[in-house]
Amino acid sequence: MTIPPFDKEQNIETYTAGQTVFREGDPGNRMFIILEGTIDIVIRGKSVATLESGNIFGEMALIDKNPRSATAMAKTNAKLAAINEDRFMEMVKENPRFALRIMSVLAARLRRMDEKL
Repeated sequence: MTIPPFDKEQNIETYTAGQTVFREGDPGNRMFIILEGTIDIVIRGKSVATLESGNIFGEMALIDKNPRSATAMAKTNAKLAAINEDRFMEMVKENPRFALRIMSVLAARLRRMDEKL
């Protein structure tokens, strides 16, 4: 995914390998863009995806306002741009292609999960 532009004041967070970004069931008040590193997505103790630089995660909880459906852990040291709900909505309004890209990511993930079933 092409990383959308974001403000210099954007919240940049760093995680060390093995550190948890969020846990399944946590409230979802932001999404993340991976700037550097690798993130594992784990559902009910099973790794379902490994995401690398340029990918996004955590967007589902922002969209549907439900708790996190997965745990995200840094597989390697990682640098992430955290985007809260207000900034997410601004990005969608400013750049409709960003919203379409988010939908594309969600659809691709759903298709992959369907294939696993």
